[in-house]
Amino acid sequence: MSTAILEAEAPPAVTVTPTAPARHTRGHGLTRSVGRLVRRSAAVVLFLLLWEYGTQYLLDPARKVFLPPLHEVLRAWWGLAESGQLQQHVAASLTRSAVGFSLAVVAGIALGLVVAWYDGLREFLTPLLEAFRNTAALALLPVFVLLLGIGETSKISIVAYASFFPVLLNTIAGVRTVDPLLVRAARSLGLGSLALFQKVVLPSAVPTIFTGVRMAGTSSILVLIAAEMVGAKAGLGYLIVNAQSSFQIPDMYAGILTVSVFGLLVNTVLVRLERHFSRWRVAAAAR
Repeated sequence: MSTAILEAEAPPAVTVTPTAPARHTRGHGLTRSVGRLVRRSAAVVLFLLLWEYGTQYLLDPARKVFLPPLHEVLRAWWGLAESGQLQQHVAASLTRSAVGFSLAVVAGIALGLVVAWYDGLREFLTPLLEAFRNTAALALLPVFVLLLGIGETSKISIVAYASFFPVLLNTIAGVRTVDPLLVRAARSLGLGSLALFQKVVLPSAVPTIFTGVRMAGTSSILVLIAAEMVGAKAGLGYLIVNAQSSFQIPDMYAGILTVSVFGLLVNTVLVRLERHFSRWRVAAAAR
């Protein structure tokens, strides 16, 4: 009877909801994100402000025509976009760059894995690879044009050539720098060559391979813009050189600005892909 009375008179349990700490944590995280964004964009904003106002108030009036203010460049960029010319040139450059870059990545990774795994093949091919690696791609542009013409084939081929060697050499370096202890441990567990590649070598080499892929992405854009300045009828390189020869200076800078944004977007995509395929390293470091 007394026990029942005590249970009936016991006050109900009070549940404390930690709303304030959670709200404080979210606010602190938002503040840090905003602060990080401000720090990362401050230099770019200062550069754009210098471009806008420095050309108007600091530059000699006779040279303003060669370096127009930012608002004139943006107006020219918007005019190109409204007319559809900008989309046409971006699509042409993007297609050539994507095809050449993809061919280089597939061929570079495949050959790099084989060359890194077989010592005899690596010793045989290294002198030839070093000779071609140290030959600038733009120096071979006339050769590509003579052999393949001034059409799409020569431009895609020069992009693939310029992108191939960063991927190849970083793939070889990534495979060669895999921890030998991991390889021996995997072999002691009975893993065959194919399983060893899939479960040990490739995951360990991914960060180094993606460093080469990012370098190849930059090379593909730079070489393509130069190739499009020779015998092309569309593309960002053609837009820039045609605007310069026609003395449409704001259009020229609009093309250059588009190339910069294009390269930044490509690098951002490749960085996200690298993080996606390297998640296991982040998880291992967190442990």
